[in-house]
Amino acid sequence: MTDSKNQSQNKKTSGSSDGAPSADGRQENRRNRGDKRGGRRDRRGQERDSEWQERVVQIRRVSKTVKGGKKMSFRAIVVVGNEKGQVGVGVGKAGDVIGAVRKGVADGKKHLVRVPLTRNSSIPTLSNGRDGAASVLIRPAAPGTGVIAGGSIRTVLELAGIKNVLAKRLGSKTPLNNARAAMVALSELRTHKATAKERGISLEQIYS
Repeated sequence: MTDSKNQSQNKKTSGSSDGAPSADGRQENRRNRGDKRGGRRDRRGQERDSEWQERVVQIRRVSKTVKGGKKMSFRAIVVVGNEKGQVGVGVGKAGDVIGAVRKGVADGKKHLVRVPLTRNSSIPTLSNGRDGAASVLIRPAAPGTGVIAGGSIRTVLELAGIKNVLAKRLGSKTPLNNARAAMVALSELRTHKATAKERGISLEQIYS
């Protein structure tokens, strides 16, 4: 009797160990699945970050007058774009340069502008933007012209993906105001199709 009971108990224990996985095994499987999912998310985040390019336009040392004296910090002007029609200008301030640039990149991604591009990587129409005392004129150009611009305006146009364009600075020389004026000019661009839809006419009537 004792031998038969021991054999039955051994069969039960062996069946449970060979058949269904243990609790530790289930936890390990869940951890492995979580690691795989986390790896996929990290890869996706890296791919998204790799699409964006960052260029520092200006880094200046600024001061703020407080009760005990002057507090020194750094201000960074950063242009962020994916060269596919999206661009943004951001400003960041911090006690060190790296922190200021990081804040500028985050601020630029919050203020993105979508730019309509033509087949020749140019803009559809002429546009004029103004910010403060800075005024910028942007007009389309023929294929092979390149980016005819200077300063921060050139950086904004290049990161937006525009390869054939003419731009002229008409007002202040301040890099931040010029970059923001260029952003205003790009934000006001409309395609011929969108303009025809807004006016309620056909596309042929615009070209005629």
